[in-house]
Amino acid sequence: MHILTTQQEELLKEERALLSELRVALVKFNATPEDQTTLKESLQQLDEFFLLVVVGEFNSGKSAFINALLGQDVLKEGVTPTTTQINILHYGETKQKDVVSENLHVLTAPVKLLTEVSIVDTPGTNAIIREHELITSQFVPRADLVLFITSADRPFTESERLFLEQIRDWGKKVVVVLNKIDILQSEEDLIQIKNFIAENALKLLGITPEIFPVSARQAARAKQGETKLWQTSRFEALETFIQETLDEEKRLHLKFLNPLGVGLRLVDRYLVLTRDRLVLLKDDFTMLDDVEQQLAIYKQDMLRDFKLRISDVENILYEVEQRGQDYFDKTIRIERIFDLFNKQRLQDEFERQVMSDVPSQIDTKVNELIDWIVESDLRQWQGISEHLAERRREHKERIVGDFSVGSFHFDRERLIEGVGREAQRVVETYDKHTEAEMLASGTRNAVAATTAIEIGAVGLGTLVATLATTAAMDVTGILLASVMAALGLLIIPTRRKQAKQILRDKMSALRNQLVRALETHFSREIERGLQHINEAIAPYTRFVRAEGEKLNIAQVELDHLMAELKRLKAKVEQPD
Repeated sequence: MHILTTQQEELLKEERALLSELRVALVKFNATPEDQTTLKESLQQLDEFFLLVVVGEFNSGKSAFINALLGQDVLKEGVTPTTTQINILHYGETKQKDVVSENLHVLTAPVKLLTEVSIVDTPGTNAIIREHELITSQFVPRADLVLFITSADRPFTESERLFLEQIRDWGKKVVVVLNKIDILQSEEDLIQIKNFIAENALKLLGITPEIFPVSARQAARAKQGETKLWQTSRFEALETFIQETLDEEKRLHLKFLNPLGVGLRLVDRYLVLTRDRLVLLKDDFTMLDDVEQQLAIYKQDMLRDFKLRISDVENILYEVEQRGQDYFDKTIRIERIFDLFNKQRLQDEFERQVMSDVPSQIDTKVNELIDWIVESDLRQWQGISEHLAERRREHKERIVGDFSVGSFHFDRERLIEGVGREAQRVVETYDKHTEAEMLASGTRNAVAATTAIEIGAVGLGTLVATLATTAAMDVTGILLASVMAALGLLIIPTRRKQAKQILRDKMSALRNQLVRALETHFSREIERGLQHINEAIAPYTRFVRAEGEKLNIAQVELDHLMAELKRLKAKVEQPD
């Protein structure tokens, strides 16, 4: 590269720094290796020859055009596809071909133009195989100027339009060469074709590029001695334009703009990808919020319903208390004074008339509580499973901007599917009988621990019977003492009242202990079910939050790089 002015040196330094910052960002954002390589090579182009890339369909006369431009036959020509590989033309003292690979040849020729410009001849846009397309796509981002060759007999074909879209995406300066004008019948035909190309190019590129109608075949023959063909070939205008465009100052101008165009294209690509992912993650955050709200409501509903259901157990004990009160009213009376001396009889009557089937009633109610919480947990898991399945179906249709970059979509889908599988597994393997048995065992142990009574394997109702019966034994003791007292007969009403109070106190204590034990245990079971769900979705939750934070940072950084690249591009484009 020629010696730069101080201003150009500053621009080059600033451009290198900014594009190096972008390279680091692309690595950090898991950009594709191809994109990272493209930017790296574009940076390297700042120190290399000016790169002129020639593209177009086969049979549009690309090889003939390059030969005419160089003034000698360097490339082979033909009516069938002759260029099935990339040809790079450099200056050399002799004509020589170096086969770098099956798809890449380097040719040298003693042509003055090639001392400062390298020319790339690409396969036809309508005849390249996948390997050729990949190679061509590697050179287009590195091009400092693109000459787009189209033929007067087939101007601006579909394959040329598609290829021009790729060139446009890289922000390249494009010059259109309309070749084979010698086959046209009139100037009106030429004007019509030029207008057709200009209109379509404007739609694709947003600007109307320079369009040069030429006959490469006539120009080549003119340079080989048939001078009368030079004027009709119209090649002089194109050569003049190329010489002026490729003078030192303008070459340098294009050379500076090339990596900036590549950088802007890459930043725009990853900004679109980042924004699309943030939109997708917004749905994920919404889903997590939905699940969290549903679980919170589920917990509230369970606790509320539990209070209603536990009242059924309390009512059984209230009924016991009422029957006990009635029993004492009928039993502790002067008419049954002799019966009051029979302690065993009193106890048997108390158990038969007051306790009756209370143990089985309480066992039944507690088992209903157990079945209720097991069924509720199962329905909640089913709800989570169905919700996730629906979200997955929605996302399959809505995923956009997937450039197969990094592992975002793979990780995200894997985690959602993992949560869904866990929910489905729980639903499919949920053994209600086993769950109920485990919960019942835990309930008995919890009540035993709370009431400080070792009950082993006996039912909850047996515990109630044991506690309640002690009330009858206490009352018997009171009655015996009162009968033995000197004024025993006079204080029976008082003792009856005292016995009823003892029963009331003991039943109240029993209700409180039982309700407290059941509330503690079942609250723990509800929390356990919720924790199970939260643990199942935890990897997905962590992923969504981490990706959201990372993508927000990436968006800020990419927005900054976009603004800086645009600022520097405008600075480069400013006339001196």
